[in-house]
Amino acid sequence: MTFAERLRLLPSVAHLAALELTDTTGTVVATIENRPGQAGSLAIYHALAAQHGGAITPEAAAQGLDWYAEHTADALAHPGKHPNIDRLRAWSEGQHSYAVRCIACQA
Repeated sequence: MTFAERLRLLPSVAHLAALELTDTTGTVVATIENRPGQAGSLAIYHALAAQHGGAITPEAAAQGLDWYAEHTADALAHPGKHPNIDRLRAWSEGQHSYAVRCIACQA
């Protein structure tokens, strides 16, 4: 399944302004905003968290690499080009989980 096909299957993130990813101390380690160039990553991370108890676990990160499909191969070939994929790759090889905090759009 391609990245675009996967995105069509994921729940809408129109209600979100961003996601914050936090470590075990509650420190924000990354923010993914709902804006062009990041909206697909927002949808991926949001769906992964929903399936994995509100966190990006190593297992969720590995699943995310599969969901990014063709973009994962590009990220491996060009480190730094896809930071949201690079992050999942590192986290899939670790033992830590990262909580996901949803930031709703302002009315």
